[in-house]
Amino acid sequence: MRDTDFIGGFAKGLRVIEAFGENRPRLSIADVSKLTGLDRATARRCLLTLSELGYADYDGKFFALTPKILRLGHAYLSATPLPHIIQPFLDRLSDDVGQSASASVLDGAEIVYIARASQRRVMSINLMPGSRLPAYCASMGRILLASLGDDEAQALISQSPLHAFTPHTMTDPDLLMNEIRQVRVQGYAVIDQELELGLCSIAVALVNGRGRAVAAINIGAPAAQLEAQQLAERYLRPLREVATQLRPLLA
Repeated sequence: MRDTDFIGGFAKGLRVIEAFGENRPRLSIADVSKLTGLDRATARRCLLTLSELGYADYDGKFFALTPKILRLGHAYLSATPLPHIIQPFLDRLSDDVGQSASASVLDGAEIVYIARASQRRVMSINLMPGSRLPAYCASMGRILLASLGDDEAQALISQSPLHAFTPHTMTDPDLLMNEIRQVRVQGYAVIDQELELGLCSIAVALVNGRGRAVAAINIGAPAAQLEAQQLAERYLRPLREVATQLRPLLA
Protein backbone atom coordinates (compact mmCIF):
# COMPACT_ATOMS: atom_id res chain seq x y z
CA MET A 1 0.00 0.00 0.00
CA ARG A 2 1.35 3.41 -0.98
CA ASP A 3 1.11 6.51 1.21
CA THR A 4 -1.17 8.09 -1.38
CA ASP A 5 -3.64 5.19 -0.97
CA PHE A 6 -4.26 6.03 2.68
CA ILE A 7 -7.28 8.27 3.37
CA GLY A 8 -6.44 10.14 6.54
CA GLY A 9 -9.89 11.70 7.00
CA PHE A 10 -11.58 8.31 6.82
CA ALA A 11 -9.14 6.90 9.39
CA LYS A 12 -9.85 9.82 11.74
CA GLY A 13 -13.59 9.23 11.42
CA LEU A 14 -13.16 5.60 12.41
CA ARG A 15 -11.09 6.64 15.44
CA VAL A 16 -13.94 8.93 16.51
CA ILE A 17 -16.49 6.09 16.22
CA GLU A 18 -14.22 3.80 18.26
CA ALA A 19 -14.01 6.41 21.03
CA PHE A 20 -17.59 5.56 22.03
CA GLY A 21 -18.14 2.49 24.18
CA GLU A 22 -20.16 0.83 26.89
CA ASN A 23 -18.74 3.17 29.53
CA ARG A 24 -18.65 6.18 27.17
CA PRO A 25 -22.07 6.35 25.46
CA ARG A 26 -22.16 10.17 25.39
CA LEU A 27 -19.12 12.26 24.53
CA SER A 28 -18.41 15.94 24.04
CA ILE A 29 -16.05 17.32 21.41
CA ALA A 30 -13.41 17.77 24.12
CA ASP A 31 -13.89 14.15 25.25
CA VAL A 32 -13.42 12.81 21.73
CA SER A 33 -10.40 15.03 21.15
CA LYS A 34 -8.76 13.70 24.31
CA LEU A 35 -9.61 10.04 23.62
CA THR A 36 -8.49 10.04 19.98
CA GLY A 37 -5.58 12.47 20.11
CA LEU A 38 -7.22 14.55 17.37
CA ASP A 39 -7.36 18.32 17.65
CA ARG A 40 -10.73 19.77 18.65
CA ALA A 41 -11.51 21.16 15.21
CA THR A 42 -10.98 17.76 13.54
CA ALA A 43 -12.96 15.96 16.24
CA ARG A 44 -15.79 18.47 15.80
CA ARG A 45 -15.94 18.01 12.03
CA CYS A 46 -15.97 14.22 12.35
CA LEU A 47 -18.73 14.29 14.97
CA LEU A 48 -20.88 16.74 13.02
CA THR A 49 -20.45 14.60 9.90
CA LEU A 50 -21.61 11.52 11.80
CA SER A 51 -24.58 13.50 13.07
CA GLU A 52 -25.44 14.80 9.60
CA LEU A 53 -25.35 11.24 8.20
CA GLY A 54 -27.57 9.91 10.99
CA TYR A 55 -24.90 7.88 12.77
CA ALA A 56 -24.92 10.13 15.85
CA ASP A 57 -27.30 12.34 17.81
CA TYR A 58 -26.23 15.78 19.05
CA ASP A 59 -27.98 17.67 21.84
CA GLY A 60 -25.83 20.78 21.60
CA LYS A 61 -23.15 19.49 23.94
CA PHE A 62 -22.94 15.71 23.82
CA PHE A 63 -22.89 13.27 20.93
CA ALA A 64 -24.27 9.71 21.12
CA LEU A 65 -24.22 7.01 18.47
CA THR A 66 -27.57 6.03 16.94
CA PRO A 67 -28.80 2.52 16.02
CA LYS A 68 -27.76 3.27 12.44
CA ILE A 69 -24.14 2.62 13.49
CA LEU A 70 -25.08 -1.07 13.85
CA ARG A 71 -25.12 -1.27 10.06
CA LEU A 72 -21.33 -1.20 10.13
CA GLY A 73 -20.98 -4.18 12.49
CA HIS A 74 -23.91 -6.02 10.94
CA ALA A 75 -22.18 -5.85 7.58
CA TYR A 76 -19.37 -8.03 8.95
CA LEU A 77 -21.67 -10.48 10.71
CA SER A 78 -23.79 -10.77 7.55
CA ALA A 79 -20.85 -11.08 5.17
CA THR A 80 -18.90 -13.74 7.05
CA PRO A 81 -20.41 -17.24 7.04
CA LEU A 82 -18.80 -18.18 10.37
CA PRO A 83 -21.67 -17.17 12.70
CA HIS A 84 -24.25 -18.96 10.55
CA ILE A 85 -22.13 -22.10 10.34
CA ILE A 86 -21.21 -22.22 14.02
CA GLN A 87 -24.51 -21.23 15.69
CA PRO A 88 -26.38 -24.57 15.25
CA PHE A 89 -23.39 -26.47 16.64
CA LEU A 90 -23.21 -24.09 19.62
CA ASP A 91 -26.92 -24.53 20.28
CA ARG A 92 -26.58 -28.31 20.38
CA LEU A 93 -23.42 -28.15 22.48
CA SER A 94 -25.06 -25.83 25.01
CA ASP A 95 -28.12 -28.08 25.25
CA ASP A 96 -25.98 -31.21 25.65
CA VAL A 97 -23.79 -29.89 28.47
CA GLY A 98 -26.32 -27.58 30.11
CA GLN A 99 -23.96 -24.57 30.06
CA SER A 100 -23.51 -21.48 27.92
CA ALA A 101 -21.31 -21.83 24.84
CA SER A 102 -19.76 -19.09 22.72
CA ALA A 103 -17.62 -18.51 19.65
CA SER A 104 -15.27 -15.64 18.96
CA VAL A 105 -12.53 -14.42 16.64
CA LEU A 106 -9.34 -12.55 17.45
CA ASP A 107 -9.26 -8.84 16.59
CA GLY A 108 -5.94 -7.39 17.64
CA ALA A 109 -5.59 -7.73 21.39
CA GLU A 110 -9.31 -8.45 21.86
CA ILE A 111 -11.75 -11.21 21.06
CA VAL A 112 -15.06 -10.43 19.36
CA TYR A 113 -18.04 -12.68 20.00
CA ILE A 114 -19.64 -13.89 16.77
CA ALA A 115 -22.11 -16.47 18.15
CA ARG A 116 -23.49 -17.48 21.54
CA ALA A 117 -25.89 -20.01 23.02
CA SER A 118 -26.81 -19.01 26.56
CA GLN A 119 -28.26 -21.36 29.15
CA ARG A 120 -28.09 -18.98 32.08
CA ARG A 121 -26.55 -15.64 32.96
CA VAL A 122 -23.14 -16.43 34.46
CA MET A 123 -21.53 -13.02 33.94
CA SER A 124 -22.52 -9.57 35.14
CA ILE A 125 -22.14 -8.29 31.58
CA ASN A 126 -24.52 -9.42 28.87
CA LEU A 127 -22.43 -11.07 26.18
CA MET A 128 -23.77 -11.22 22.63
CA PRO A 129 -22.42 -11.17 19.07
CA GLY A 130 -20.28 -8.06 18.77
CA SER A 131 -19.23 -8.05 22.44
CA ARG A 132 -15.51 -7.64 23.06
CA LEU A 133 -13.22 -8.91 25.80
CA PRO A 134 -9.45 -8.64 26.34
CA ALA A 135 -7.77 -11.69 24.83
CA TYR A 136 -5.18 -12.11 27.59
CA CYS A 137 -7.66 -13.03 30.32
CA ALA A 138 -10.36 -14.86 28.31
CA SER A 139 -10.18 -18.58 27.55
CA MET A 140 -10.99 -18.07 23.86
CA GLY A 141 -8.44 -15.27 23.72
CA ARG A 142 -5.69 -17.41 25.15
CA ILE A 143 -6.29 -20.33 22.81
CA LEU A 144 -6.28 -17.93 19.85
CA LEU A 145 -3.11 -16.23 21.08
CA ALA A 146 -1.59 -19.71 21.43
CA SER A 147 -2.35 -20.36 17.75
CA LEU A 148 0.09 -17.55 16.87
CA GLY A 149 3.84 -17.55 17.09
CA ASP A 150 5.49 -16.32 20.28
CA ASP A 151 6.55 -12.99 18.77
CA GLU A 152 3.08 -12.19 17.47
CA ALA A 153 1.35 -13.26 20.67
CA GLN A 154 3.79 -11.22 22.75
CA ALA A 155 3.25 -8.17 20.56
CA LEU A 156 -0.53 -8.37 21.08
CA ILE A 157 -0.13 -8.78 24.83
CA SER A 158 2.11 -5.70 24.91
CA GLN A 159 -0.66 -3.73 23.17
CA SER A 160 -3.22 -4.60 25.84
CA PRO A 161 -3.57 -2.70 29.12
CA LEU A 162 -3.10 -5.62 31.51
CA HIS A 163 -5.85 -4.76 33.96
CA ALA A 164 -6.58 -7.05 36.93
CA PHE A 165 -10.33 -7.69 36.72
CA THR A 166 -10.18 -9.93 39.80
CA PRO A 167 -7.49 -10.97 42.32
CA HIS A 168 -6.95 -14.03 40.10
CA THR A 169 -6.22 -12.15 36.85
CA MET A 170 -2.79 -12.90 35.41
CA THR A 171 -1.20 -9.59 34.40
CA ASP A 172 2.53 -10.33 34.32
CA PRO A 173 3.57 -10.49 30.62
CA ASP A 174 6.15 -13.22 31.22
CA LEU A 175 3.69 -15.39 33.15
CA LEU A 176 1.09 -14.83 30.43
CA MET A 177 3.50 -15.98 27.74
CA ASN A 178 4.37 -19.07 29.78
CA GLU A 179 0.67 -19.81 30.11
CA ILE A 180 0.10 -19.33 26.38
CA ARG A 181 2.95 -21.74 25.60
CA GLN A 182 1.35 -24.30 27.92
CA VAL A 183 -2.02 -23.76 26.23
CA ARG A 184 -0.36 -24.33 22.85
CA VAL A 185 1.04 -27.67 24.05
CA GLN A 186 -2.14 -28.98 25.68
CA GLY A 187 -4.51 -27.70 22.98
CA TYR A 188 -7.04 -25.98 25.23
CA ALA A 189 -7.25 -23.02 27.61
CA VAL A 190 -8.87 -22.82 31.04
CA ILE A 191 -9.67 -19.58 32.87
CA ASP A 192 -10.32 -19.69 36.60
CA GLN A 193 -12.15 -16.52 37.67
CA GLU A 194 -9.65 -14.22 35.94
CA LEU A 195 -12.26 -12.23 34.04
CA GLU A 196 -15.00 -12.26 36.67
CA LEU A 197 -15.31 -13.81 40.10
CA GLY A 198 -17.47 -16.92 40.02
CA LEU A 199 -16.84 -17.68 36.34
CA CYS A 200 -14.66 -20.44 34.88
CA SER A 201 -14.37 -21.37 31.23
CA ILE A 202 -12.60 -23.72 28.84
CA ALA A 203 -11.91 -23.09 25.15
CA VAL A 204 -10.53 -24.84 22.09
CA ALA A 205 -9.60 -23.44 18.69
CA LEU A 206 -11.63 -24.00 15.54
CA VAL A 207 -9.13 -25.05 12.90
CA ASN A 208 -9.90 -25.17 9.18
CA GLY A 209 -8.74 -27.76 6.67
CA ARG A 210 -5.47 -25.92 6.18
CA GLY A 211 -4.65 -26.15 9.87
CA ARG A 212 -5.29 -22.47 10.57
CA ALA A 213 -7.19 -21.36 13.68
CA VAL A 214 -10.02 -19.17 12.42
CA ALA A 215 -12.06 -18.89 15.63
CA ALA A 216 -12.51 -20.40 19.08
CA ILE A 217 -15.39 -21.88 21.05
CA ASN A 218 -15.79 -22.16 24.79
CA ILE A 219 -18.03 -23.35 27.57
CA GLY A 220 -18.52 -21.19 30.65
CA ALA A 221 -19.62 -22.54 34.02
CA PRO A 222 -20.19 -21.11 37.49
CA ALA A 223 -17.19 -21.74 39.73
CA ALA A 224 -19.54 -22.68 42.57
CA GLN A 225 -20.89 -25.50 40.43
CA LEU A 226 -17.65 -26.81 38.96
CA GLU A 227 -14.02 -26.15 39.82
CA ALA A 228 -11.72 -25.04 37.02
CA GLN A 229 -9.64 -28.21 37.39
CA GLN A 230 -12.72 -30.26 36.47
CA LEU A 231 -13.55 -28.38 33.27
CA ALA A 232 -11.28 -30.39 30.99
CA GLU A 233 -12.58 -33.69 32.32
CA ARG A 234 -16.20 -32.61 31.88
CA TYR A 235 -16.20 -30.44 28.74
CA LEU A 236 -13.03 -30.93 26.68
CA ARG A 237 -14.36 -33.96 24.82
CA PRO A 238 -17.63 -32.32 23.63
CA LEU A 239 -15.73 -29.16 22.66
CA ARG A 240 -13.27 -31.13 20.57
CA GLU A 241 -16.06 -33.12 18.96
CA VAL A 242 -17.70 -29.89 17.80
CA ALA A 243 -14.35 -28.57 16.55
CA THR A 244 -13.84 -31.79 14.57
CA GLN A 245 -17.33 -31.58 13.06
CA LEU A 246 -16.81 -27.96 12.06
CA ARG A 247 -13.34 -28.37 10.55
CA PRO A 248 -14.45 -29.39 7.02
CA LEU A 249 -17.02 -26.55 6.99
CA LEU A 250 -14.57 -23.75 7.76
CA ALA A 251 -13.08 -22.03 4.74
